[in-house]
Amino acid sequence: MAGININRLSNASVYSSGNSLLGKVEEIQLPAVKAKAVDVKALGLIMDVEVPSGFEKMTGKMKWNAVYPDLIQEFGSPFTTKQIQVRGNLEAYDSTGRIGESSVVAYLTIRFKDVLPGITLKMNDNPEQESEFSCSYYRLEIDGVRMLEIDAFANIFFVADRDQLAQYRINLGY
Repeated sequence: MAGININRLSNASVYSSGNSLLGKVEEIQLPAVKAKAVDVKALGLIMDVEVPSGFEKMTGKMKWNAVYPDLIQEFGSPFTTKQIQVRGNLEAYDSTGRIGESSVVAYLTIRFKDVLPGITLKMNDNPEQESEFSCSYYRLEIDGVRMLEIDAFANIFFVADRDQLAQYRINLGY
């Protein structure tokens, strides 16, 4: 029987412009990278086929564990982007226990959609706020290796450190 390896990523730290948000962020949802597709109909084909046609916009969410005036000041303007870094520790396990650890780092350029998100108040509990953001740049590294990078304003898309749009940029003349 082949051995089973299990990866576990169960915690992270969030940084904004190099400043730690430790103790302020309860949860973060990193953006999904989704390809758009279009249907192609052509004579000679027995059915429609779907081909890639760019990407969907990237969005995510950050959940705060209380109200912080400094964060409202930092993230409140919908006209400015922020550089966010999320750092985690990816643990690998097999039947003998933990067999390794790797760094996971996500770099994002985001713009919050909420100037001030709704505040949920509960008896004897911290208020919760959830801020939705749009993301124009996303890079995911595991142990320093670029696994994914997408930049909407530079037409960059890498998967496993391989440039997926090199010829596209050449064909467009840049």
